[in-house]
Amino acid sequence: MAESPKYVVVQEKIKEWILNGQVKPGEKIYSENELVKLFRVSRHTVRQAIRQLVNEGWLYTEQGSGTFCADRNFHEIRQKPSSGNTKTIGVITTYISDYIFPSILNGIESYLTEKGYSLVLASTDNDPKKEKQCLETLMSREIDGLIVEPTKSSGFNPNVCFYTELERLHIPYIMINQFYQQLNPPHLIVDDERGTYMVTEHLIRLGHSKIAGLFKTDDLQGVYRMKGYLNALRENHVPFFQNMVKTYSTENMNQMIEDYKVFLKNTKERPSAIVCYNDQMAIEVIRVLRELDIKIPQDISITGFDDSNLAVASEIKLTTVTHPKTQMGIDAAKWIVAAVEKVENHYEKSRNSIIYEPVLIVRNSTLDKKDAAEKSNIH
Repeated sequence: MAESPKYVVVQEKIKEWILNGQVKPGEKIYSENELVKLFRVSRHTVRQAIRQLVNEGWLYTEQGSGTFCADRNFHEIRQKPSSGNTKTIGVITTYISDYIFPSILNGIESYLTEKGYSLVLASTDNDPKKEKQCLETLMSREIDGLIVEPTKSSGFNPNVCFYTELERLHIPYIMINQFYQQLNPPHLIVDDERGTYMVTEHLIRLGHSKIAGLFKTDDLQGVYRMKGYLNALRENHVPFFQNMVKTYSTENMNQMIEDYKVFLKNTKERPSAIVCYNDQMAIEVIRVLRELDIKIPQDISITGFDDSNLAVASEIKLTTVTHPKTQMGIDAAKWIVAAVEKVENHYEKSRNSIIYEPVLIVRNSTLDKKDAAEKSNIH
């Protein structure tokens, strides 16, 4: 496999600094001379890398002051439109570079690029105030359409007026992963309730009767996933233990994880299985269990949701539920292009939003207790 050009190596390292928070928005990066010494490359190579990162929106320069980290919550991906007209689609997601979001964005970008559209990308960090800023900025750019992942979708959204203004201006928009119920716009979502029902029922069939649940509840995805978990317990006549369910919001996730570690360390009534809001949370729980020397799945089985790259990133392969990711991105882009170009009968057909059916993926993070008990009796 051929080595990457030197300027690409420099680019990727600077991106890594930005993504892991080593360099924050507005902060000055190393000078040209410092980068030359650090990477042991020529000044031309450094300039080539910096120029490309500026073009991609990762950095910006100020004459006489230097080069600075751009705001990660808002950067632009540029393509040349196929015609003389400006074709611009805004995309707002809660996050850009983490978890399943790159796959969704790749789907969106691939189709928009094919159709000659420019993509302007913004992220909210699941913060309504940042969502407001993103909407204001995008609407000032005269976008032709908007793809949105809602921010804190389980409560009333204070930015509803922006969406009603889009409607007044006849600018189409579609929501992905969830939607604001007070607006009920066209949307593309996974059947979250069904997905968590499936993983919970799977655990029950494996002989688990003390099943914990960890759910994020400031987004509707988590609300519906918790509902699926509870329905599976009820319909299979499995007892529900109040202290087995923990909920958290975007802001207190880390604290909840630490509190749950203390709970598992001190309780005499540990669960035999834990249903997690998503794969990301499942990986955090696996880390905690390892620190407590609790074996997976022998002592506690773990399930996730989304079938992300994290699900197979370690020796413990997660039992999880699928998310369409790239296909959702492509479908969202197809919808918005058809809406912008006013394809015949588009609105009549597109009002029927898509609900993707999840599929259970069984891996080695869950233990068949019945089978284990039979083997124990034999021995």
